[in-house]
Amino acid sequence: MVLYSGMSTDNAANATGGTAESAETEERHKNARQNVVAVDGDDNEVDIVNRLDAHMGDGIRHRAFTALIFDEDDNILLAQRSPTKRLWDTYWDGTVASHPNPGQSQEEATRQRLEDELGVSPDQYDDLRVTDKFEYKRYYPQEGVEHEVCSVLKLTLKDKSLDPVEEEVGGVMWAPYERLHENPRWYRQLRLCPWFEIAMRRDFE
Repeated sequence: MVLYSGMSTDNAANATGGTAESAETEERHKNARQNVVAVDGDDNEVDIVNRLDAHMGDGIRHRAFTALIFDEDDNILLAQRSPTKRLWDTYWDGTVASHPNPGQSQEEATRQRLEDELGVSPDQYDDLRVTDKFEYKRYYPQEGVEHEVCSVLKLTLKDKSLDPVEEEVGGVMWAPYERLHENPRWYRQLRLCPWFEIAMRRDFE
């Protein structure tokens, strides 16, 4: 499996104010109470490790997913990460990304995150599937690192009703998927998450 590696060229603006700082501290504490699945390069489980530890220093390779939501016209739903996120805060993702819990499938984890972040329920789609997998490593200056074997899942919403959770999502927007890939200058005001950029590029290779 090819390893996509590098470093983000800029850091997102730090959230200001006591409320944002408090939320960021709470997220750090929440992550310290969670575990992720450490894996080898073929996504075979090798250990269960602390989530915060996996994203510090040089990182620990672990299992993750990114789920791309489309409508019936092939527009992709972009979701802006909350400014309280420790890594890639305020960057735009396509659409949710996280880590399955130990013993949880990628599909189960995706359904959970869709409900927890966007209020999207399983009756709004019926085609959730894994379409790709890749390994990447990216450093986020002064904050941490992502070293993940990332599965890509896709689904199409029949009902586009959304109820974003403010603690997770800063904003949402629909964009034509092919145009987003072919004309990055048109969307250069949007800083895209590195795992989404890789997933999108591989879709059009």
